[in-house]
Amino acid sequence: MHIYLDNAATSFPKPESVYRAVMHAMREIGASPGRGGHRRSLEAGRLLFRARETIAPLFGIQDSSRVIFTHSATESLNMALRGTLKPGDHVITTSMEHNSLLRPLFSLRRQGVELSVVAAGGDGRVDPADVRAALRPNSRMIAVGHVSNVCGAIQDVDLIAAIAREAGALFLLDAAQSAGSEEIDVVKCGIDLLAAPGHKGLFGPQGSGILYAAPGVRLTPLLAGGTGGGSSAEEQPDTMPEGFEAGTHNLPGIAGLMAGAEFVQGVGAAVIGEKERLLARMAAERLAAIPGITLHGPSDPAARGGVLSFTMAGMDPSALAFLLDRDFDIAVRAGLQCAPQAHRTLGTFPHGTLRISPGWFTTSEEIAVFCDAVVTCVT
Repeated sequence: MHIYLDNAATSFPKPESVYRAVMHAMREIGASPGRGGHRRSLEAGRLLFRARETIAPLFGIQDSSRVIFTHSATESLNMALRGTLKPGDHVITTSMEHNSLLRPLFSLRRQGVELSVVAAGGDGRVDPADVRAALRPNSRMIAVGHVSNVCGAIQDVDLIAAIAREAGALFLLDAAQSAGSEEIDVVKCGIDLLAAPGHKGLFGPQGSGILYAAPGVRLTPLLAGGTGGGSSAEEQPDTMPEGFEAGTHNLPGIAGLMAGAEFVQGVGAAVIGEKERLLARMAAERLAAIPGITLHGPSDPAARGGVLSFTMAGMDPSALAFLLDRDFDIAVRAGLQCAPQAHRTLGTFPHGTLRISPGWFTTSEEIAVFCDAVVTCVT
């Protein structure tokens, strides 16, 4: 019995419709959009348009041309940061961020961008008042992860977005752990830039992602190259979305992402998120009763997404993860989860934690088997 509890890294399994969509794009379409006038290329273009139209409503996006397809949330974040920030600009972020956001910010800091990293509390939550206190006259952006990939802490993005709006700064939301499991409305919240991977809560394949840029946000393209149109121009166009999708699209990935988005729409992001949180809460209640185990993150389940991190006194998290994989065929994630600053905040650096992240297809029986397996491993 294989038990997969690493959905925060990549959701698995995917809905059957996703697998079918990928194969259809490869077998029946084959061509690339905008790279020819023949019927297969035109069909590829129609698929690309339908995918934007399908994904946009998930986030309250009113103009689907503002949805840019990327190959990952990492690429989306780099495009959002490097496409808007200039030397002398000031950015506010938090100590709970993933390296996909922090590393490009640290790189930009070496190029003259000013950076403030607001410390979260010991439970991983950031006080919006501390974000407000970090504002400067030259604050250009506030960049925050919606849900922590380490401990599931949910940030008050509505209030933080309001702070950005009042300051005249852009608000960038890293929705890597919330897209598909939290209701997000970019207009109501006031999100200027939203980055999301395709392969997590949206159930798409690896190598897919999106960046949303609100009307009025001017981006500089991250890459230059072929766009399938305007080929006579020497300079990269900055028209949305084509100018930001240089190179050949990952059409099979986008087709699968569209099918995954349709699945999320059919079930409901709130419904999916509630199930994931329920399963994480079930695991937390069982694990809390085991002597030596410490749970990390918000104590209030309502303040935590479907991600749970814990440590066992006297046992390296990686050793426990190895035993769970070897002896019980249970997939979890141990270590720093690409977020060392978050672990410093939680007090779990340098060894990190053992993280579980149930998904829509996880069952309560699998959570029970996992908890029993942990007991066996640590006693």
